[in-house]
Amino acid sequence: MAAFGGIEAGGTKFVCALGSGPDDLREEERFPTTTPEETIGRCIAYFENRRRREPIAAIGISSFGPVDPNPESPTWGYITTTPKPGWGQTPFAGRIAEALGVPVGFDTDVNGAALGENRWGAAQGLDSFIYLTIGTGIGGGGLLGGKLMHGLVHPEMGHVRLPRDTRRDPFEGVCPYHGDCLEGLASGPAMEKRWGTRAEALPDAHPAWDLEAHYLAVALTGFICTLSPQRIILGGGVMERRSIFPKIREYVLQLLNGYVQSPAILERIGEFIVPPGLGNTSGVLGAIALAQDAARNAAGRG
Repeated sequence: MAAFGGIEAGGTKFVCALGSGPDDLREEERFPTTTPEETIGRCIAYFENRRRREPIAAIGISSFGPVDPNPESPTWGYITTTPKPGWGQTPFAGRIAEALGVPVGFDTDVNGAALGENRWGAAQGLDSFIYLTIGTGIGGGGLLGGKLMHGLVHPEMGHVRLPRDTRRDPFEGVCPYHGDCLEGLASGPAMEKRWGTRAEALPDAHPAWDLEAHYLAVALTGFICTLSPQRIILGGGVMERRSIFPKIREYVLQLLNGYVQSPAILERIGEFIVPPGLGNTSGVLGAIALAQDAARNAAGRG
């Protein structure tokens, strides 16, 4: 039986894997994100070596961005206007497809993780939900009406603007485009620059976590009112601090102030805002899910 390949392409590291789901994640290799030539070359070499032992039906890519996910676009599969040095306007999916000669599925890292959570994790059975990652950057995606979120390009939930009380938080943010957007104020690098130490080194009682919960709750309240998700999944390195979840839920309830009259929020907020069911494998398993869909679509066209 042919395997499916997955590439979780992050701004600091790449993960390549083979398998067909959480119970069949056969091999995995991690390496740092360097130049496009070197990093994509390592992905190609990984899959070339593996397919000497077993066939690979398709490869899925969940990539940091911004990206072009539109299959009708001449720049489909590109990483586009990313602030990651050297990676702007990089043809990614096309190079993988050309080198390996298999169908390739391509989407944002957060849409990929959302697809993995929908297939095997905390969003099973849902057709409308949000997946947010809070780590080196902040990104959001998910499903609406059973379809991955796309539009003019793709969601950029990490770059929504937030009200900021400069007396409480004089920090101006780290986003090179917007300064104090959600990513600029609440990403891992923002926490480190504001407080002078990495987020994981800050104790639970540090005021950093209350401020972080507040900013995330402000953003989530906006997403709840505009997208009406059935669930919100919060992943990424910052969210490994599980003690922040009750703070976020409390702030969301305060900010909504009873306006959204749904028992899912009013009575079961602990089941509405949750960590990923797949843990830190959401991204690479989502890439494998993209590969499965790409293989199915190619078979349908055939």
